Amino acid sequence: SHKNSKREWKPLEDHSCTDVPWLLLFILFCIGMGFICGFSIATGAAARLLSGYDSYGNICGQKNVKVEGIVNSGLDLTHKKYVFFLDPCNIDLVHQKIRSIALCVSACPRKELKTLAEIQKFAETNGSTLCSYELQPSEYTTDARAAKLCPKYPVPESAPIPFFHRCAPVNISCYAKFAEALITFVSDSSVLHRLISGVMTSKEIIMGLCLLSLVLSMILMVIIRYISRVLVWILTILVILGSLGGTGVLWWLYAKQRISAGAPETQVAKDNLQALLIYAIAATVFTVILFLIMLIMRKRVALTIALFHVAGKVFVHLPLLVFQPFWTFFVLILFWTYWITVLLFLGTTGKHPVPNEEGFVEFRMAGPLKYMWWYHAVGLIWISEFILACQQMTVAGAVVTYYFTREKRNLPFTPILASVNRLVCYHLGTVAKGSFIITLVKIPRMILMYIHTQLKGKENACARCMLKACICCLWCLEKCLTYLNQNAYTATAINSTNFCTSAKDAFVILVENALRVAAINTVGDFMLFLGKVLIVCSTGLAGIMLLNYQRDYTIWVLPLIIVCLFAFLVAHCFLSIYEMVVDVLFLCFAIDTKYNDGSPGREFYMDKVLMEFVENSRKSMKEAGRGGGAEGRELKPMVGADEE
Repeated sequence: SHKNSKREWKPLEDHSCTDVPWLLLFILFCIGMGFICGFSIATGAAARLLSGYDSYGNICGQKNVKVEGIVNSGLDLTHKKYVFFLDPCNIDLVHQKIRSIALCVSACPRKELKTLAEIQKFAETNGSTLCSYELQPSEYTTDARAAKLCPKYPVPESAPIPFFHRCAPVNISCYAKFAEALITFVSDSSVLHRLISGVMTSKEIIMGLCLLSLVLSMILMVIIRYISRVLVWILTILVILGSLGGTGVLWWLYAKQRISAGAPETQVAKDNLQALLIYAIAATVFTVILFLIMLIMRKRVALTIALFHVAGKVFVHLPLLVFQPFWTFFVLILFWTYWITVLLFLGTTGKHPVPNEEGFVEFRMAGPLKYMWWYHAVGLIWISEFILACQQMTVAGAVVTYYFTREKRNLPFTPILASVNRLVCYHLGTVAKGSFIITLVKIPRMILMYIHTQLKGKENACARCMLKACICCLWCLEKCLTYLNQNAYTATAINSTNFCTSAKDAFVILVENALRVAAINTVGDFMLFLGKVLIVCSTGLAGIMLLNYQRDYTIWVLPLIIVCLFAFLVAHCFLSIYEMVVDVLFLCFAIDTKYNDGSPGREFYMDKVLMEFVENSRKSMKEAGRGGGAEGRELKPMVGADEE
C-alpha cells in the first residue's frame, strides 16, 4: 500500500499557510468584539457601574439630571460617594440582585449600629445620613416614616468594596442565607464563620500545600516513564481481583440462599433467588469477556508502556513543555478578565431609567443590545477554545519536530518557540477553524442546559429526559471532535495541510490502528488517573499531618478540600499535557510504521524503545506464521495488516 497511497506524509519538509479564509474570518470576529468593547465603554454609563446609583436613579458622587415622575431624583450628590443598602442581606436569588432601597451616603458605618438613636448619632457626628433623603437626622427618632425609610437595624459593620464604592457588610455570615441556597448543610452561621476563620488561620499551610502539589506534579512527570509498567500491572491486578471477587461473592450469596431456604415458600423468596442467579451469571459473562479483552489487548499494552517511556524522554529534551499549562492559563485569565469587564459595561449600556411599581427607578435594556450580548457570549466560547487549541498546536508542533529529527543534537535551541513561531506564521487559520467547530457543538449544549435548569421546577419528566439525552449526545460528540481535532492539528504540524485534509488523513490512520487507539486511551487514561489520585492523596496526607495541631476538626474540612481541589487541578493540567504528548507520539509512530520499514532509504525515525516494540511484535508474528504451516501462510497478511 506504500506506493499507491494518495499522498505521502512529508514530515516537516515544507511549510505553507493553511486555512487563510478562516483566519480572516476570525480576525473580523475579533474586530467585532473590539467594536462591542468600544461601544459599551463609549455609550455605557461607566459611572453608574463604578460609582453606583441609588434607588432613585442618581449616580453617587456627582450632580444628576431629573428623571420624570420620580421623587428624589436629580440631586447633587457630589459629597456622597458610597452606595448603602438599607437591607443588604435581602438577596433575591432569582433576579440576582439585592432587594432593598439603595442610598448614596458619605461614609459607610464602620461599627455596628443597634438602634435608631445610634443611627441618628452617627449621622450627626460623621455627617453620613443612612436614612432616606427626605428625613432630616433630627427626625429619625420622632418621625413615623422612619420604620420604612431607615435601615433595618442592627446595621452591620460595613466597609467599602475597593474600586466599586459600595458599602458591604464586613461579617460574611450575613450572607449565610445566600450561601444556604447554594450549600444546604450549613445551618447556623457560626459553623460557616468557624470554617472561614479556619481557612484564614491556616492560609500559610494552604499555600505551602499548593506548592507541594505543584512540585509533586513536576516530579511525577519525570518518573512516570519508569513506573508506567508497575502502574499497568497494578491496573491489571485490580481489574482481575475486582471482577473475580464480585463474581465469587454473588455465587456465594446464591448458594447460601439456596441452602438456607431449602424449598422457597413465598413468591418474594423465589424472585430473590432468581434475581441473584441472573446477577451471578451476568457477572460471570462480564468477567470472561473482560479476560478475553485483556488477552487481546496484552500486546497493545506494551505499546502504551513504550509510548509513555518516550513521552518521558520528550519532557527531558523539551523541559519547557511542562510550563505550557501556565501560560495558557495566564492568557485565559487575561481574556476572561477583559470579557467580564466588557460584560459589566455592556450591562449598563443603553439602559433607560423606568419607574417600577414601588416608585423606584429600574434600568431596562433596549432591544438590539440583546444581540450584542449573544455575540459577546459566542466570543467567550470561541476565543477560549482558540487559546486552548493554540496550546494543542504548539505541543503538537514541538513533539513532531522532536520525533522527526533523526539527530536529537540538531534540534532547534527551543523547539517550543520554533513551534509557536510556526503556529503564528502559518497555522492560525487551522486553529481558528478547529475551535469554531467545537464552538458550534458547545453553544447548542449550553442553550439546552440553560433550558434544562429553567425546567427544574416544572415537573415534565419526559421533556427533561429528552433534554438530558440530547445534552449527553452533544457532550459525547464534543469529546470525539476534540480528540479528532487534536490529531488533525498534529497532521497539520507534520504536513502543513488544511484542516479538513489533515482531519481526514488523521482519521484514516486512527481507524487503521483502532485497537491500539482503544488500548492507549483506556490504559493510558487510567494510568494518568492513578497519577492524579497519587498526587491528590499525598497532598491530602501532608495536609492532615500539618493541620493535626488544630484540634477543632470542623475547621480542617475546608482547607483540606481547597488543597485537594487545587492539587487535582494542577495534576490535571500537567497530566493533560502528558496525554497530549502521548497522543501526538502515537500518531507519529503510526505514520512512521506505515511508510517506513527499516530498510535502507526508509529507516524508522522512532526511538529505541519503540523500535524494540516493533521488533518484538515482528518476532511474535513470525512465530505465529511458522506455527501453522500452510494455514499460517494464509493468515500472515491478515495479522500483518492488524499489527503493522
